[in-house]
Amino acid sequence: MKQPDKHSKYFEGILQLRNPSKELLDYVYKTIDRDNRAWISQEKKVRGGYDLYLSSQKYLRSLGKKLKERFPGALKTSRKLFTVQRSTGKRVFRVNVLFRLYPFKIRDTIEISGEKYQVLKIDKQVTLQNIKSGKKEKFKPEEIERWI
Repeated sequence: MKQPDKHSKYFEGILQLRNPSKELLDYVYKTIDRDNRAWISQEKKVRGGYDLYLSSQKYLRSLGKKLKERFPGALKTSRKLFTVQRSTGKRVFRVNVLFRLYPFKIRDTIEISGEKYQVLKIDKQVTLQNIKSGKKEKFKPEEIERWI
């Protein structure tokens, strides 16, 4: 959808991309560009990534889910009270969708404390297999990010 001239800064939420790869950014821009349900009203380069201000909350949430299905990473959604309509008393919220891309993917070999592991599965926990011993271990993704 083309960005309207009159309200070019209008947005309902922010897609916060952290540690984005070129592949992730290309996917986001192409997906938004192909779809007529939302537009990017503003882009900001921030420490660790990008903030994209989108015109549709509903679209923003669905895009976050698509990113989680396609890329290994953490997805967090939050909302913040923006205003209360004077006439109806209805509360209006803005949504933030944070997607943090993990620095590893399935079948990657990573080294932790001198030991080499292969990434087998990424879910709420990451399943790693020690290459030497064959032993499988589970870790939180945040722990692995700190180690590598």
